[in-house]
Amino acid sequence: MSSGGRLKDEPGNGLVEIFSLPTDEATLLRLLKEVFAHWETVHFGPIVQGAAYELKAPRAPRITMLDGYATLDFGDWHVHVCIGTTVGDACNPTEPGVAAIRPCQRAELYRFLRDGAPVSWGLRLFNGAEEQLMTVLLPNPFLDEHDRPCEPNWDRLALWDRLRSEFLDLGPDSVDRTGHRFVHG
Repeated sequence: MSSGGRLKDEPGNGLVEIFSLPTDEATLLRLLKEVFAHWETVHFGPIVQGAAYELKAPRAPRITMLDGYATLDFGDWHVHVCIGTTVGDACNPTEPGVAAIRPCQRAELYRFLRDGAPVSWGLRLFNGAEEQLMTVLLPNPFLDEHDRPCEPNWDRLALWDRLRSEFLDLGPDSVDRTGHRFVHG
C-alpha cells in the first residue's frame, strides 16, 4: 500500500489496513462531529464476531459531553461513547480501575482489502480492554444509497478522503479507487 497505513490480518475479516488516530477527547469529539455531520450516509454500531449492528441515524444527532462521555442524541434514542476521563459523581464515583478501561484508547480509520484492493472503509473506536466501542461504516463506492451492489461511484469516498485529510494529513489515495466490487468480511 502506498499510504502509510499498517497492514494486519484479522481473523474473520481478512487483511485490513489501519491508520491510527489520536485518542485525546478533543480530537475524538471533533471526529464524531465530522462523521455524524454526514448522518444520512453512514451506518454505525458495534461489529464483533457474531454480530454487526449497522444502524442508520434517523436525523442529525445533538452531540454533548458529560463526564468523559459523548452523547449522540437522535431524539427517540441515544448512544453514549466514552472518549475522555470519567470520574462519576460525588455520590457514585467511578472506580479507578474501571475509569482506566472505559475511555477510547485506540481509534483508527481502516479499509478492508481483498486481492490487494479496498472493498470497505470505516472508523473504529476501542476502549482500554480492547473492546469495540463503535464502528462507523463509511459510504462505500460499491454500494448505492440503499446498500445494494452497484457500479463503482468514487464520489462516495468523499467522507473517507475528508477524514484522511483532516485527521491524518493525507490526501486522496489512488489505491482506494482500484477495487471492482463489494465483498463482505
